[in-house]
Amino acid sequence: MKRPYHSTGDGNLKDKSTIQIGRYVLQQELEKLFREANVLYWSQSLMKMTYEFIDHAIAASPTPPPFPIPRLRFVDAGLALVYTQAPESTSVSASLSRSSTRMTGAYLLEEKIECDGDFTKFVHNCDCVPLLNPDEEGYDIAEFLCFTQHVQYIKTKGLVYIANYQGMCSFVTCGMASILILLCRESNTAH
Repeated sequence: MKRPYHSTGDGNLKDKSTIQIGRYVLQQELEKLFREANVLYWSQSLMKMTYEFIDHAIAASPTPPPFPIPRLRFVDAGLALVYTQAPESTSVSASLSRSSTRMTGAYLLEEKIECDGDFTKFVHNCDCVPLLNPDEEGYDIAEFLCFTQHVQYIKTKGLVYIANYQGMCSFVTCGMASILILLCRESNTAH
């Protein structure tokens, strides 16, 4: 379960005991949670498109690939909106006949990852190369994830790709809300 927060005060980041956090007002919280849920939705769609590309290429090939294709996915998630019933009027008779609901909170619910493995950052959002060394466990996954970035970039004609891959086991999750890199091109209508 996730709720966005922000740092308040001048806490020293090295001394976590001095960091103070604050909640956003509900409207700001909703905007941030909807954005994160939307990014996760599009990331899942981009990963699905990538696997469809791979599956089509394998089906069209006379021989199977000489290496296993990792089957990864993002965690499933959804928004939970909390409502409370509030009487419209303070009079007892009016509150029995009419009531309204109002939103009092919002959460991003993500599935729990049951895994004994380490959480690994495979690809950084500023580089399309693996963060792991070739001799490290998970390098093959990191290399595959870099490949997926190239497929996504080409299939979307340079508009978008997943830029930050982190995860464990057979899941790929992302701890940042800005995992999609949208690339804008200048209009050539003047020429």
